[in-house]
Amino acid sequence: SWRPPKNAAKTFVRSCKSPAVPINDLIYRASQQSDKLHALSTMLTQELVCTCVCQGSEVFPIDRVHACHTSSLQTPTDKEQALQVSESDLLSLARSLLQAWSDPLVVLSSSTNVLPYSAQSTLSKTIQKMQEHSKDLKDGLDILSSKMGPAAQTITSLPFIETNEIGQDKITKLLSCFRRDSHKIDSFLKVLRCRAANMQPQMC
Repeated sequence: SWRPPKNAAKTFVRSCKSPAVPINDLIYRASQQSDKLHALSTMLTQELVCTCVCQGSEVFPIDRVHACHTSSLQTPTDKEQALQVSESDLLSLARSLLQAWSDPLVVLSSSTNVLPYSAQSTLSKTIQKMQEHSKDLKDGLDILSSKMGPAAQTITSLPFIETNEIGQDKITKLLSCFRRDSHKIDSFLKVLRCRAANMQPQMC
């Protein structure tokens, strides 16, 4: 299965802090980082779904992701729409989504004890990696936004209402939602990467 390169996330954050690294290079590295994050979320969701099916548990339907706590954020629904959005607004959307997942990922990381025992260790480690990658990408984009003007620094608040009890179904739902949002983040940053490289829209 896919594993991220060791210390790649920390290297990305350090490069964002360096004034010597051009913005175009930072956008490219951010796109690489978001790709790793989405790969992690996809792998984790697939592992959990497989575990649930093997245990005979109900799986959160992917077509119900409208119930995600980030659903109120108006975002492009496909590449064509994303290509019509400004660089600053795309970065703002990506940062808003990452910020919205800070607390839910902490909840996920501390709730793996409700998962089937046979899968707890593996899934717990993967969730921790996903949490670390999300934080490092957020930190890097925060620095990048400071170099792209006020519009890129705008963040839309998307509150997460935590319940007292979280079960396997809630974890499955959260992971399904995060996979959707990590795909959005990755798509937005890939559009930024295309523009930074002066690629034609049809090549993005």
